[in-house]
Amino acid sequence: MNSLIILFIFIIGLIFGSFFNVCIYRIPRGENIAFPPSHCTNCNNKLKPLELIPVISYIILGGKCKNCSSKISIMYPLIEVLNGIIYVLIYIKFGLTLNFVKYIILFSILLIASIIDIKTQEVYFSISLTGFIVGVIFLTIEMVYGKELKTILITILIPLIIIGIIYLIAKRFDGFGSGDLEVYLMISLYINPMLIGLSIFFSIILGGIVAIILLILGKRKAYIPFVPFISLGTLVSVFFGCQALNWYIGLF
Repeated sequence: MNSLIILFIFIIGLIFGSFFNVCIYRIPRGENIAFPPSHCTNCNNKLKPLELIPVISYIILGGKCKNCSSKISIMYPLIEVLNGIIYVLIYIKFGLTLNFVKYIILFSILLIASIIDIKTQEVYFSISLTGFIVGVIFLTIEMVYGKELKTILITILIPLIIIGIIYLIAKRFDGFGSGDLEVYLMISLYINPMLIGLSIFFSIILGGIVAIILLILGKRKAYIPFVPFISLGTLVSVFFGCQALNWYIGLF
């Protein structure tokens, strides 16, 4: 596999990760994600080009604003690196294909939604709506290239039924809201019914493990953001879902 392509994709991931940091900060505040240009959130000083280089600028500046010396959160470079790694993993799995483009968009949206959920305990419809629109575009492209309408409808309807049943059951308990449902519905436009089922399974398992740990630590009332577990469950299902299913079937 060409290491230069991997390096290029990683850098692209860093660059987009830097933009996603802007989205994560501004969307909950109802601010425009494009204007004004990037600036220090403490002194509002407009950042110069050399202060906008993903990861490198953070290291050079020592994690502080050049103008007012206020501390810059370590989350900024971590999100950039995480996004770069995700892009590379998707490339390794799918190569330079339509699926590569589809999944980097899906997991970019999920990354933004996850961090915002962790920070604000909110799931913003504008993020899910963006995913809906892009998902419909990909379904249209698949129809143009020969995928039957019946197959596409089944791909959408089965997850909708599964998710609807889960929502009706889960809404009796705290921790699963309409925002989480919106995220699941958005994901159903990108992956097939089998993978959406595995995504739900993995996300519940992962979320359950964390909930048990919090109970043991005596933090029963602690808020558990569920979108990160939905995202992790989807990531696991896309990358390892088929292998996990084959392994399970092989046990019988």
